[in-house]
Amino acid sequence: MPRWLTDRAIGEQSARNIRWLVLDVDGVMTDGTLLYGLPGGRMPEMKPFHVHDGHGIRLWQRSGRHVAVITGRTSAAVADRCADLEIARVYQGAKVKRDALRMFLQDTGADPATVCYVGDDMVDIPVFRGVGLGIAVADATPETVQAAHLVTDKPGGRGAVREVIDFLLKLQGAWPKLMERYLE
Repeated sequence: MPRWLTDRAIGEQSARNIRWLVLDVDGVMTDGTLLYGLPGGRMPEMKPFHVHDGHGIRLWQRSGRHVAVITGRTSAAVADRCADLEIARVYQGAKVKRDALRMFLQDTGADPATVCYVGDDMVDIPVFRGVGLGIAVADATPETVQAAHLVTDKPGGRGAVREVIDFLLKLQGAWPKLMERYLE
């Protein structure tokens, strides 16, 4: 379970309002490893994604909530993974993530108070300041952890996204209904 870095009561109230989960990719959905040198393009790359995170994203979506991605890099692997998970709001090549957040909010009409952003590096700090809940993964930079409301126990690419989703769904009371199909 993520640990609170801010006032827990205020943080839990904010967490109850979250309907949008916005994720960084490198270092959050992946462990940050980039594999270069594959045939077929100027800089084709592969990224390792954790299956538990993917299933968590499906649970989040099944509960009627929404997912978006904001990433500084542009990658076919990210496009493929997001398509596989039916994540329609994908902002790649976002060198200034705060600007991508503004675009996301404009595109969706989402209230910033209903948005949780998960990040791992200093470029994510301005996004934390513009949303209702900012979460750093366990292996985030110290500055990023300091700016977050919560920090996960698991590192990026190793189940941190699933940890966030399970935490939010349980806190919001959505977990028992989602579990019914697995416990029948």
